Amino acid sequence: MSSLEAHALYAAVWATFGIGHSLLAGQSVKARLRPFLGAFHRLAYNLFAGAHLGLVWATGAMAFAGAPAYSFQYQVALTGIQVVGWLVLLVGLMSYDLGRFAGSKQIRGYFQGVKEPEDEPLRISGPHRFVRHPLYAGVVLILWARVADELSLATAVWGSIYLFAGTLLEERKLLGLHGRAYAEYRGKVPAIVPWKGRAI
Repeated sequence: MSSLEAHALYAAVWATFGIGHSLLAGQSVKARLRPFLGAFHRLAYNLFAGAHLGLVWATGAMAFAGAPAYSFQYQVALTGIQVVGWLVLLVGLMSYDLGRFAGSKQIRGYFQGVKEPEDEPLRISGPHRFVRHPLYAGVVLILWARVADELSLATAVWGSIYLFAGTLLEERKLLGLHGRAYAEYRGKVPAIVPWKGRAI
């Protein structure tokens, strides 16, 4: 497989992930699936996304098999940036209700006879004072700091495109959920790059 064919194939599977992930996260698809999945919807969504992402990675590993590694002079600095990315990601995760995020809280509520909402409340504290999407910020840092060969470079490119496109869809969803409160928050805090420092 030529390099061009490998990149085309990898771009195509990333596109299937991005489109599929966004469609399944949409309110109309959620409304259609809830009668069948109920409280198990979020867990099923996460499992499907994880399996789909694994398929994307496996396709990339096959397409770019044998590609030579890059040589960087500043590998220590890149490793440091990757560590920062992981810290941002972990702090971002800790700012959410992880049970709700994973779907286990909804399932536990189902067996206890309590209906737990799937969507998170509006969060504007912790890392959300610096960026609106701290998880995406951490992932972007990790993706670009771990570039070591053609596969990881392509992953950084397509992963970043997916994240920035996903941000636009997420913004629309959050505006629909939280209305003016989110619009005001969005006007003060950057999306992914904390160029204002602590904005609120």
